Amino acid sequence: MEGIEHRSVSVNGINMHVAELGRGPVVLFLHGFPELWYTWRHQMVYMAAQGYRAVAPDLRGYGDTTGAPTNDATKFTTLHVVGDIVALIDAAAPDQDKVFVVAHDWGALIAWALVLYRPDKVKGLVNMSVVFTPRSPQRKPIETLRAVYGDDYYISRFQEPGEIEAEFAQMGTKRVLKNFLTYRSPGPLYLPKGKGFGDSPDTPIVLPPWLSEEDVDYYTSKYEQSGFTGGLNYYRALNLNWELTAAWTGAQVKVPVKFIVGDLDLTYNAPGTKDYIHKVGFKRDVPFLQEVVVMEGVAHFIQEEKPDEVNKHIFDFIRKFSNTSCCMS
Repeated sequence: MEGIEHRSVSVNGINMHVAELGRGPVVLFLHGFPELWYTWRHQMVYMAAQGYRAVAPDLRGYGDTTGAPTNDATKFTTLHVVGDIVALIDAAAPDQDKVFVVAHDWGALIAWALVLYRPDKVKGLVNMSVVFTPRSPQRKPIETLRAVYGDDYYISRFQEPGEIEAEFAQMGTKRVLKNFLTYRSPGPLYLPKGKGFGDSPDTPIVLPPWLSEEDVDYYTSKYEQSGFTGGLNYYRALNLNWELTAAWTGAQVKVPVKFIVGDLDLTYNAPGTKDYIHKVGFKRDVPFLQEVVVMEGVAHFIQEEKPDEVNKHIFDFIRKFSNTSCCMS
């Protein structure tokens, strides 16, 4: 997009592609799967116009970021990716003690880890779609998900290296991305072996008004170049994350947080999630939680589906905490 600058930054042993726009306090945007920096294009333009510097990387294994060994999922733990982000903050904002973070989907998971491991780097966090999940010392994540949803659940299907990649190759990169980006069911996503997303390969996929063929073409060009494995490795490291983070069992998030989710988002409709968010659990684990916003009629990709509303929510939160040390004493 016009005005957005691109550069490669050497961080934590990888070459991270970063998109930047504007001048002022840094707002760091972290994307999810199957996204890229591009998912934040509307927010970057808006925040730059408000006097902030928007910084949006392609995370480890994604897009134009290179150097991570995609054949080794053990190099995609939250410790690795948070290491990338901390190094990026130091490089992008050397004159700022802390930055604001805005994140979605897997980016939100990384952001929750960032504020657990290095709260000293974050002024405030706007997280979208994926709520904080306190570590359970009794249950590994993949075994739990398989017990609840079965072997056809998408995260279960992502575990075997190369298997889902081969199926995606048969479907075609563009069609896979269209299926993910247009998924609007509040129910869980299943990918039975050999059946893809359950639709005929000849059935046209109608794009919603917020998603253009040009947008899909951008994502497609990058995933055809990099493949899906980098992004899938985040799912493949879930159990390893659990093993490595025992020291944070019971830890609270100690930065100001705003959480935004769509009422049609499959994450919001997962068993137990609404009770956790709206009763005592979320506020107990995230004591400086400022607000929970549930956007009606909105599915997973809320920052693209409702950019104007999301922009206002982000700006209102960041403006509130731009000149305060709230909650940190």
